[in-house]
Amino acid sequence: MNIDSYTVEQIKDPTGILSGLRYEFFLSLEVDEDDELYSEAGISLRVLFYRDEQDSKILNYHFQTGTGEILDFALEEDEEAEILRFCSEHNDTAE
Repeated sequence: MNIDSYTVEQIKDPTGILSGLRYEFFLSLEVDEDDELYSEAGISLRVLFYRDEQDSKILNYHFQTGTGEILDFALEEDEEAEILRFCSEHNDTAE
């Protein structure tokens, strides 16, 4: 699984109640044809990412096909670490 492209947007908290910053990532993934995640319509991963001065973490994620179908798959531990690293390195590009 490779990340082809991505978009990221900072989620604004109009109330100011929530601590830290939250970001929404949409990652377009390249998946091998023999992988169970493969879809001819393409696969993306929506990630809700949290960051503050002391911590960063993935709050939630889900896989989605290019047709909008939500897939019930979980990331493996090493894949989740890779996605966390990617989000940590790219959250500063948020609009």
